[in-house]
Amino acid sequence: MEPGSFNRMAKRVELLIERILFASRWLLVPIYLGLALSLFILVFKFAQEFLHVAARTISGTEADIILGVLSLVDIAMTCSLIVIVIFSGYENFVSRIDPQEHENWPVWLATIDFTGLKLKLLASIVVISGIQLLKLFMAVKTVTDRELLWSVVIHLVFVVSGLLLALSDRLTGDLTGPAAPSHPPEAHVAGSTGTRDKGGRT
Repeated sequence: MEPGSFNRMAKRVELLIERILFASRWLLVPIYLGLALSLFILVFKFAQEFLHVAARTISGTEADIILGVLSLVDIAMTCSLIVIVIFSGYENFVSRIDPQEHENWPVWLATIDFTGLKLKLLASIVVISGIQLLKLFMAVKTVTDRELLWSVVIHLVFVVSGLLLALSDRLTGDLTGPAAPSHPPEAHVAGSTGTRDKGGRT
């Protein structure tokens, strides 16, 4: 076999492998769809908790009502976290979403890269952990010192981890320069006359 033909065959095999690997990103779609369906479960739990809080409005104490409302906030934060993971993960790893095709598409959601996704995930986890810790403080009479101590320690670990991650990304950004946005600026300008397909062509 001539060296030239061997090189062409190797190149074809390489391109085939790359196409298979590139197409494998679509395997993430069922996972994101599953996360989207999990929102229905959380909506059901939210309605259940809301009815529980409403039923105790008159007979319950102020602490009971506050704990119930904090549980609602906890569910809402978890739903928001899932939405961020779904859309940011889909756009970063599967396929670009054209904001012009969606009238109410949040502009900031299309600019979250993988680094921004990590920071928002950890920030959301810190907030959810803080809500859980606040719920323990509201019911401090029924919580043991050991449970309270471990909750504080875990929350501080999340906070410190978020600060270290943000600091490391900041230092990395200073060394490598600003990252390119996931969408061209023209895609977000109102009244833009040009349209782009998912390949960025006009």
